[in-house]
Amino acid sequence: MADRRAEKLVFLAFAVVVLIGGTNFVAVRFSNRELAPFWGAALRFAAAALLLFAGVLVRRLPLPRGRGLLGAVIYGVLGFGAGYAFAYWGLQRVPAGLAAVILASTPLFTFALAVLHRQEQFRWQPLLGGAIALGGILVMFSRSASAAVPLSSLLAMIATAICAAEASIVIKQFPKSHPITTNAIAMATGAVILFALSVAFREPLLRPNQVTTWIALLYLVLLGSSTAFVLFLFVLKHWAASAVAYQFVLFPVVATVAAAWLEHQRVAPSMAFGGLLVLAGVYAGAVAGAPFARTPHRLGSEPCLTCAE
Repeated sequence: MADRRAEKLVFLAFAVVVLIGGTNFVAVRFSNRELAPFWGAALRFAAAALLLFAGVLVRRLPLPRGRGLLGAVIYGVLGFGAGYAFAYWGLQRVPAGLAAVILASTPLFTFALAVLHRQEQFRWQPLLGGAIALGGILVMFSRSASAAVPLSSLLAMIATAICAAEASIVIKQFPKSHPITTNAIAMATGAVILFALSVAFREPLLRPNQVTTWIALLYLVLLGSSTAFVLFLFVLKHWAASAVAYQFVLFPVVATVAAAWLEHQRVAPSMAFGGLLVLAGVYAGAVAGAPFARTPHRLGSEPCLTCAE
């Protein structure tokens, strides 16, 4: 009975991550309308890190040391520094729905990297799925070219998917720590990198003035960062990294519906067809025949939700 309740809790956490993650794309688009991309991302993760460190103090959680601390920093460099630098820069020109569909290829990247890291066994099926997904991205690019979406922006979103995949693989190979402390350190690390990029690119370091920007930032800090990534590491403790990456398959549905409602966007036929190809490729390559892992890989020590409480 206890195992079933725990399993339901993990699925619920996964569903919340999908809902928040899909709407994050739209919130970032609103943030980018007033704030420079790296500066907006730095503000988001700096505020989220402060909030999480406050939680660390209130709950008296021990901070990771040694390899645990190193793992949190690497996770921050990949997942929040590099990953969100590409994401925020790409989302200046890439519509939220299209960005989410491109990131739906993350499970394929995660599987490939899991094989390279020897966390999972190689299978031929993902290669077929990868070819189908690539065809879908090419179809979407043909439409995006006429919509003045540059190739560099699309490549930035693909780089985001690769960084997200590698971050979820790497963190499982370091000693476990509480998801709140791990994310606090990781987001602080990412915020430093993003702020350095903002200064290097001479972005205007402006305080938000528009109400929509403040709403987007509050959403991204409270839900899109602090809540979503703590739940993400909770799910990652119980499932294999390639299974957790299936969230990216569902992001396009949430992002497209949210964008169509908030930004009054119309879903073009070529985008819909290309998106279906990407989703079909991801399903064939990463989802079909690969059930969710009920126990995590044991190559490393996974983040723990209840340890040190």
